[in-house]
Amino acid sequence: MTTDEVSADTTSDGPKLLSGGNPQIPKGDGDAPVQAYIAAMPGWKSAAGQQLDELIARTVPDVERFMRWNSPFYGRPGQGWFISYHCFTRYIKVTFFDGVDLEPMPPVGSKDPTARFVHLHEDDEVATDQLADWIRQASQLPGWRP
Repeated sequence: MTTDEVSADTTSDGPKLLSGGNPQIPKGDGDAPVQAYIAAMPGWKSAAGQQLDELIARTVPDVERFMRWNSPFYGRPGQGWFISYHCFTRYIKVTFFDGVDLEPMPPVGSKDPTARFVHLHEDDEVATDQLADWIRQASQLPGWRP
């Protein structure tokens, strides 16, 4: 097993951790499943997830939270999802579904022609002003619907 492959955590102390340390949380709507995910994020990622959740809520006061595919999703009432994040072994991947429409575009490209990513690493100095601006911009777009 390489360091990029994390074995599943099957302890009874909390949710199972999937590959990369991503918490397995059941599909659900509202704050509770998202907070369960954040609490189960391993190590430094839990505090970073809490900060990200708070930044999204401050920037978009009417945000709605959802758990889908073992990741928190955020949207606005009557619109699609505009942001999500997911734990990987060495970073948290923040997804802007219509990221190509943001100014400036988030730095990491995608196979999806409209999505863009930001990777948050443990020792990164997070540009919260830029992140908040992308969140604000993204929340004003129609959003993604599965």
